[in-house]
Order: sequence, then C-alpha cells, then structure tokens
Amino acid sequence: MTMPPDPETQPEFYSGVATKRLFAWIVDAIIILLACLVMLPFTAFTGLFFFPLMMLVVGFFYRVATLSSGSSTWGMRLMGMELRTQNDERLDTGTAFLHTLGYTVSISVMPLQLISIVLMGTTARCQGLSDMVLGTVALNRRKEI
Repeated sequence: MTMPPDPETQPEFYSGVATKRLFAWIVDAIIILLACLVMLPFTAFTGLFFFPLMMLVVGFFYRVATLSSGSSTWGMRLMGMELRTQNDERLDTGTAFLHTLGYTVSISVMPLQLISIVLMGTTARCQGLSDMVLGTVALNRRKEI
C-alpha cells in the first residue's frame, strides 16, 4: 500500500498548499457564481429567491464532478494541486462525494468551518476537517513524465 508523500521527507509536495487552497476556493466560487448567473434566466429569475441554495447545490455537483474526474476542482488545477487518498490514489466518485459532503456540512456550520481553516493552516499535511476524516490530502501536483 502506497501512502501520500511525507511532509518531513518531501516538503515540496506541501509547499504553499494552504495558500493555494484559498486561491483555488476563490476561483471555484467565481466559477460556481457564474454558472448560477447563467442558469438564473432559465428559472424565470425565481432563482433569486433561493440563490444561496442554488449556489450550494450547483457547487456540490461541480465539486463532485471535478473531483471525481481529475482529483481536483478547476481552481485546484489552476493552482497546480490535487487531492489524494490515504493510499495515494486519485479520488473516485464515492470519495469525491464524501469529501464534498464533508465540505458542505463544514461550510454550513461555522465552528466546523473555522476548525477546518485552522487545521489547514497548522497541520503538516495542510488537511482540513473533511480531509482528516477521510484521510485525503491536498498536494502540489506531481510533474507528468
């Protein structure tokens, strides 16, 4: 069984990951916002009444789809990073779903989100709360040979 890189012996995989996660989150939030704005006319603008819920649902599907197809969201790809399992594998659909569910619960409950942010900034592997629960880790993407 392979494990993700060790932050002590291979720190280059974790260099700047916490900051990159923040910027990736901003990029993803913009993508989700734009997608919701494009969808708004198709709801006859009734989507304005439940726009935050629409953002949450669209964001959920966006994250599951991008994480399961490339082990990273488009924002993460732009920042040159990816998520890996505890066996150093790319995320499959089930793990992508669970990771996104954990993220969604985390952003819905402010204390959990704060704990997750603190963990990302203080742990050696820059893991958030859902990463800790699932054993996933965000890494700088490996160079393809």
